[in-house]
Amino acid sequence: MMRILAQAAASVAFLALAACNNTPAEQAAENVEEAAEHQSDILEDQADNASNEMVEDMLENHADAIEEQGERQADAIENGTAPVTESAINGM
Repeated sequence: MMRILAQAAASVAFLALAACNNTPAEQAAENVEEAAEHQSDILEDQADNASNEMVEDMLENHADAIEEQGERQADAIENGTAPVTESAINGM
């Protein structure tokens, strides 16, 4: 639990610093990617604590898929092929 809180705090600090000179699209893309990485980290932590190998593999595969999806969506936002929404700009 403390690791998750520390990761969340680090993400917020990183986003605050990164937001200084970015366009709304760049900021939104960064927020989307950071959110996906955070979700992926949580699933990987759950995989580490899984009771059996099948559950561990499933959680790790899901974590990888979420991170890849976040990267694709961030690329689409930066390339202008996906809309920049208010929630993406605010990181929600």
